[in-house]
Amino acid sequence: MKTEIRIAGTGGMGVVLAGVILGHAAAVYGGLEVVQSQSYGSEARGTAAKSEVIVSDQPIKYPKVRESDYFIVMSQKALEMYLAGAKKNSILIVDPDLVNTKDIKGYEIVEVPAMKIADELGLRLVSNMVMLGAFVKKSGLFPLETLEKAVADLISSKALEIDLKAIVAGAELV
Repeated sequence: MKTEIRIAGTGGMGVVLAGVILGHAAAVYGGLEVVQSQSYGSEARGTAAKSEVIVSDQPIKYPKVRESDYFIVMSQKALEMYLAGAKKNSILIVDPDLVNTKDIKGYEIVEVPAMKIADELGLRLVSNMVMLGAFVKKSGLFPLETLEKAVADLISSKALEIDLKAIVAGAELV
């Protein structure tokens, strides 16, 4: 089993952090092989940001996502930039309030209103955790508790409670 995941959005949305947490969960608590990489513009916020994670039960021979099995899309620009790198018939997890997919064909589209849910939770910055919760539930790569343990390792205790609520909220949407 090898799964290639691309998470993309705009700088400041927590795309890189989401990839780091996902990789940490899979490697440390899921017992899987993992490679995680990221790229983003030199400006901290507002430019394209991408995080890629490869998860496998075998050694990973090439460290870059070639064609994603899952594409977590958090902005329209990210969709436009990286859709060509998603496998046909793969799964796109999108925030329908930020990404227009009406003309997209050949993919399973899972709509997760992450920004709206994050706003309802009181902190827009946790939209990335909503998306991760939805991804873990949809993919079945490992149990949600595995993701929650990784978040507890990497997020400050001040923000931990709301991040965990965001993960559960995302999982409940799938």
